[in-house]
Amino acid sequence: QVQLVESGGGSVQTGGSLKLSCALSGVDYNYNRISRAAWFRQAPGKEREGVASIPMGAGNTLGNTLYADSVKGRFTISRDHSNNIMYLQMDVLKPEDTAMYYCAAGLPSFRVALAREGYKYWGQGTQVTVSS
Repeated sequence: QVQLVESGGGSVQTGGSLKLSCALSGVDYNYNRISRAAWFRQAPGKEREGVASIPMGAGNTLGNTLYADSVKGRFTISRDHSNNIMYLQMDVLKPEDTAMYYCAAGLPSFRVALAREGYKYWGQGTQVTVSS
């Protein structure tokens, strides 16, 4: 059974940094039809939005990561393939980054890799709060 568990959330001040982790377990990339993983976030009263996406499984990720415009240059997505862990390094945090952050895994095409519909497996979320 595929499980995703996020960690690393917390409270920071504007301009601070946090690093989120997402541990994937029970994964067989071919059987479970997983080609990518992603971070999404949802603030109170807002839709869940894609933040960043990265290929999973064996292979090079160079040129295949994707970021929302709102986080480009501040957030970095990465992965540890051997240990099935995905990360989100968040720097220069702003109050508008405050949200529940979720990791997800699935088989979206690259063109829609930040859309919810392509992801079948989801974690429970970790809260990020940025104060001014």
